[in-house]
Amino acid sequence: MGRSRRTIPEELLLLALDPTTGTTAQPQSLDLGLAGAQLVELALAGRIAPDGDRIAVVMARPTGDPTLDSALELLRRRGSPVRAVHWIGGPRLGLRQTYLTHLERCGMVHAVAGQMCGVLPTTRYQATETAISREIRARLDNAIRTGVPPDPRTAALAALAHAVGLGKHLYPGNEGRSSRSRLRDLIRHDPMGGLVAHAVMDVQNGVAAQPRRPQAAGAGAVRQPASHATADPAGAPSQSRHGHGRMARVGAR
Repeated sequence: MGRSRRTIPEELLLLALDPTTGTTAQPQSLDLGLAGAQLVELALAGRIAPDGDRIAVVMARPTGDPTLDSALELLRRRGSPVRAVHWIGGPRLGLRQTYLTHLERCGMVHAVAGQMCGVLPTTRYQATETAISREIRARLDNAIRTGVPPDPRTAALAALAHAVGLGKHLYPGNEGRSSRSRLRDLIRHDPMGGLVAHAVMDVQNGVAAQPRRPQAAGAGAVRQPASHATADPAGAPSQSRHGHGRMARVGAR
């Protein structure tokens, strides 16, 4: 995989970054979304494919992206298809920071050191290549406004943005209600993106313990993401609630 194209995890993270404050919207669910976005990117690269509600490795050859290849190797070691909710619900410590560091190295964001409560050191990340962020946002806006089925990458990005709860960040207030509804509907346009987005929402809603019957592409109701109204310093260490308790045990299988 060449590095001329931004990956879906990178684009999802850029969408979540507030250009003014340098914080990330929905930080807890975003960590799940990044793990899901890796699956979509690997599927687009022809390395994995859906098998019902499971993910199967169909080609173990590395993509050339170290972070994606690490995920691909972990999937390969499983030896058999893994349920998407188990993969996404597993521990993903440091994944957001890994992508932030990569974006900084590529010159798309820059780190701003600060302090929380005047004592605890924090790091915020602000976009430097704002034209890139605008282009990503424009693709979503175009898909929402025209109603034309988007390309698979944009459809998957839209599905994940809805799944992690970025709708109110991207299209706030009553005036953004119709755009949020159309963003949610875009989940139907990409089978892999839809599978992963539903898995992200299942993990958030705590309903991942039992297998879900496979659905035909585009079938079934589109679920709502769990509501998280928080934002945190983008680079600050963050422990997701989803990595504890029952879901932590489920994800570790």
